[in-house]
Amino acid sequence: MRIRHNDTVEVLSGEDRGKKGRVLALFPERSRAIVEGVNFIKRHTKPNRTNPKGGIVEKEAAVHLSNLMLVCPKCNTRTKVRVDRAQEEARARICRSCGEVIGTSG
Repeated sequence: MRIRHNDTVEVLSGEDRGKKGRVLALFPERSRAIVEGVNFIKRHTKPNRTNPKGGIVEKEAAVHLSNLMLVCPKCNTRTKVRVDRAQEEARARICRSCGEVIGTSG
């Protein structure tokens, strides 16, 4: 997967096309992610400890990963990602437009 938790992404299609947000949660088995400020849904909830009144609550719903594209923190544009496997223990994600290392994984 090219997108990780806390990455900034841009929505490519749908009602929220063009919006940018931070990835809050990933669901790799379903190829979906929850993005901050994108794809709001309304849920009717009963009163509970966190919401004593209950009522209609708006929250973010999952978006398919094919509708998201990573935003490079350096050049602030959406970009494809190249994976560099120079070291055996870590893979680095590299922005294709500016060449900046976005992050590594173990």
